[in-house]
Amino acid sequence: MKNRRHQRSRYAANTSQRGVMLIEALVAIIIFSFGVLGLVGLQATMTKAQSASKYRADAAHLAHQLIGTIWGDTPNLAQYADAQCSSHARCADWTGKVARTLPGGSATVAANSATGVVTISISWTHAGEATHTYTTQTALLR
Repeated sequence: MKNRRHQRSRYAANTSQRGVMLIEALVAIIIFSFGVLGLVGLQATMTKAQSASKYRADAAHLAHQLIGTIWGDTPNLAQYADAQCSSHARCADWTGKVARTLPGGSATVAANSATGVVTISISWTHAGEATHTYTTQTALLR
């Protein structure tokens, strides 16, 4: 009889623990799911930052490319003076390259032939964001 009592109390302890492992597994799955969602959000933010960085680098490269072109074409500096620089073939080609390279890309060029100061502003708009602008200025020595 003593043996039966011991078996009964052991059985009662086991029945009170039923389902606990299932609850622990569900909690673990929920915690894991939140971790995966966090990683997906981090990936999306990283991709967005990487795209923004690429566009800034492209804008800087394009501006410096035009400055190099102007350095090689200083006798025609006055032709770069209008805002869209459409009157000069080299500058018009460069403006088209800006539009092809950057999303919603546009550029303005201001060149002062008297002082040799050239200001280049490049603007672009990435989907779902505000308009970004890169501006640089240089002085051409004669």
